[in-house]
Amino acid sequence: MSMRRTRKRLLSAVAVVMVAGLVSAGCGSRVGASGPGSSSGSSCVDTSGNSIKIGFLNSLSGTMAISEKTVHDSLMLAAEQINSSGGVLGKQLQVVSEDGASEPTTFAEKAGKLISSDCVAAVFGGWTSASRKAMLPVFEGANSLLFYPVQYEGLEASPNIFYTGATTNQQIIPALDYLKQKGVKSLFLVGSDYVFPRTANKEIKAYANANGIEIKGEEYAPLGYTDFSTIVNKVKAAGAGAVFNTLNGDSNVAFFKEYRNAGLSPATMPVVSVSIAEEEIGGIGLDNVVGQLTAWNYYQTIDSPKNAAFVQAFKAKYGQRRVTSDPMEAAYASLFLWKAMAEKAKSFKTDDIRKAADGVSYDAPEGTVTVNGENHHIAKTALIGKVGPDALIHAEWSSGAPIQPDPFLRTYNWARGLTG
Repeated sequence: MSMRRTRKRLLSAVAVVMVAGLVSAGCGSRVGASGPGSSSGSSCVDTSGNSIKIGFLNSLSGTMAISEKTVHDSLMLAAEQINSSGGVLGKQLQVVSEDGASEPTTFAEKAGKLISSDCVAAVFGGWTSASRKAMLPVFEGANSLLFYPVQYEGLEASPNIFYTGATTNQQIIPALDYLKQKGVKSLFLVGSDYVFPRTANKEIKAYANANGIEIKGEEYAPLGYTDFSTIVNKVKAAGAGAVFNTLNGDSNVAFFKEYRNAGLSPATMPVVSVSIAEEEIGGIGLDNVVGQLTAWNYYQTIDSPKNAAFVQAFKAKYGQRRVTSDPMEAAYASLFLWKAMAEKAKSFKTDDIRKAADGVSYDAPEGTVTVNGENHHIAKTALIGKVGPDALIHAEWSSGAPIQPDPFLRTYNWARGLTG
């Protein structure tokens, strides 16, 4: 507990320093900042020229790089496509990239730099909930915008963050409903030791309690952990109907290799993962995950003209062996959603974009997504998929239509104790 308190104090201190720097920062002709969440200073976003700066903040090094590099690639593709079609409000996008290095404090520091020194109009990135929560006070203090592209545990809504990945009722709950429909009566929970898995597992346990599902065990490992022999032995001994996996980053490589080595398989004890996508399959090894389940809102195998064009463009830019995945697609869509908001608002100002956000839609590769102006999440279709022998994920089940975001689970009676 003392280590967690120390970490929280450190994150808060970093945020305070970043926000303080924003007040005195300046560069060029400025877009004013006012309204809820604004700092006492004004934004230094320069709108006087024929370009506008935006920031990409992803882990290009460290344990999360296996997942986040691909998000950076899709953001670059979106920026190039937007520029080739005339930019945003007639201005070309000038990208400033920073490496979050898989460290929450680094994300907070780099967010402050992008806002106060680089004077970007918006930032796109983050992956872990720890990184997002470290950045949140920086963006709120400066009244700047973060577009966060990854599924997360919910129970949050910020006026300065747009969440383009799934919230709980668009990924985790559909996965649990799917398992229940398949007759699963017990679960073993395995996750990384930080905000997202621990909060997600509280929600999973509340759901399980209300739906007659037994939790056989719950184990956590630090990010980057590679020795899963003890945890997998506990999983095997428990004999659960399925494993719900909230591990992140390259820990999944070690976990699934050990899982297979222990003689466990999708037939004997399937694993449902919410942070493994097409990009990670190669790193884990196809033989270790073929037949396992995932819960997302996008797969490369979606059959639509929009997705076919997206996949073709991505492979043309980065190579035919590259694959597309949910977080990268959500990041790709986030840039086009920001463009649509700015053009609806006819402004790059945070307050104007926030006011214009409600109802903004984009025909994304995953399908049409629409922004909820109240909670800054987007409506998304839920998919349960299975890893195929072609190393791609194929949908086994779909919600059939976009699910409206409910980040605080207000429509679920069993979640009342979680949301306060």
